[in-house]
Amino acid sequence: MKKELNRLKTLELEVQKAIKQVARNKDVKSYIQETEHVYSLLRKGACRYITGEKRDDGIGIAQKLVGEGYRVSLEYIGENTMTVEESVKVKEEFLHIIEDFSRHSMQQTVSLDLSHIGLTIDPKIAKKNIIEIAEKASLHNITIMISMEESAKTDAILSIYKHVSKNFSNVGITIQAHLYRSREDIKELLTYPGKIRVVKGAYKEPTDIAMPRSNELTENYLHIVELLIEADHPVSIATYDKNILDELEQRNFFQHPNVEIEMLYGIQPNLLNELKNKGYPCKIYLTYGNDWFLYICHRIAEHPENLYQFITDIVSSK
Repeated sequence: MKKELNRLKTLELEVQKAIKQVARNKDVKSYIQETEHVYSLLRKGACRYITGEKRDDGIGIAQKLVGEGYRVSLEYIGENTMTVEESVKVKEEFLHIIEDFSRHSMQQTVSLDLSHIGLTIDPKIAKKNIIEIAEKASLHNITIMISMEESAKTDAILSIYKHVSKNFSNVGITIQAHLYRSREDIKELLTYPGKIRVVKGAYKEPTDIAMPRSNELTENYLHIVELLIEADHPVSIATYDKNILDELEQRNFFQHPNVEIEMLYGIQPNLLNELKNKGYPCKIYLTYGNDWFLYICHRIAEHPENLYQFITDIVSSK
């Protein structure tokens, strides 16, 4: 039995590795986006995890969830824009989200990748754009959450965050627990005011940089959260790992006033609802847009069994 369990675990890791490799393949992504019947077919499976392709789709579902007692974080999905013109268009889209949130009296969170607003082109462009976004968000009491990307971008992302958060306390940052460096990064980030979102990490990284899914990763995640709690720092616990959630609940961390639990739209909604019904602050991370390929691959790679659901959704959708 133990041998069979080990074989299945090895197979699961191989599937995760393969999916992450496909996710970063630009040729595959371009083929899907440019081939209408393939795009339409895969979009059926993606619909479980994204709110739609238009901003109104995301705003509409955000309103519904806020009405049900959830907090929300909304992202116009995408990354690695390659022209200044495109980065400006993306920045304007995020400004429109802030305007829509304000118009609907939703003082919620807007999430983004810095590479979506120019980091890949020039960090100065991303810095200029995020400052404009943060300034407008602060006027409407809206939080901006900077997501984390591949480890090669970590230094640039943290540098921009540190610069911006000095003037805008409404800007937060994401930390990936699977990176070995995160234990040290978190110590410095505690000196900045922004909320810190703790995730396991979805990107494929070299083994000398990042931990695989393991007990070691679980312990590192718990350690980082504990540091934040002890420092009385605002934190978003972004996981649907029930072992982690049960341990944090047992430690009474969810009772802390600066803590919220965050999960992705379409992933284990019953679990988050149970936690909300216990009185804990719960947030749902929403996305919209047509650049969903990488995002969906990561959702499947995190839990390869999601691949079965993805295929089922494609077959059963009309």
